[in-house]
Amino acid sequence: MQRFVTLAVLGALGAAGSLFAQEPQYTTIELEIDIDKPAEEVWSTVGGYCDIAQWLNVDCEITSGDGGMGTVRVLAGGRVIEILVAETELSYGYTQPAPEGQFYNLYHGFMEARPVSETSSKMLYTLVYDISDKPDQAAKDADIERRRGMFETALQNMKAMAEAE
Repeated sequence: MQRFVTLAVLGALGAAGSLFAQEPQYTTIELEIDIDKPAEEVWSTVGGYCDIAQWLNVDCEITSGDGGMGTVRVLAGGRVIEILVAETELSYGYTQPAPEGQFYNLYHGFMEARPVSETSSKMLYTLVYDISDKPDQAAKDADIERRRGMFETALQNMKAMAEAE
């Protein structure tokens, strides 16, 4: 009898847990823009880890590290924390840590200045994150479009900054 009760309780807990836990639904937003400057010049203008303050129009503070791997930046008055987890001469990738007790969207961003010719380049920006916390497809689509618009503007700003140099 006790085994039956234990199994019933475990089964009920498992069923209840499945109501609250959703399967992740990762989405990728890939953006790029052509820039009439060499990639090295573009990167020197917009590729610093806190240069985001200029091209995304958000405050940025380095709270740990020296701008290299493992550096932590805090954006938007502390609402966003990002850790540098990948870096090359013309690119970097970052992630946001899991917030304690909240939905974790596994947010990652990657930015690269890619040479096209001796005098031109492309700036690429890729986001990957989980949208399974949104209540329906319309909300998921709206979130994707909001982020796409925000980073398309950021790329336009990067282009203007780099070509002005």
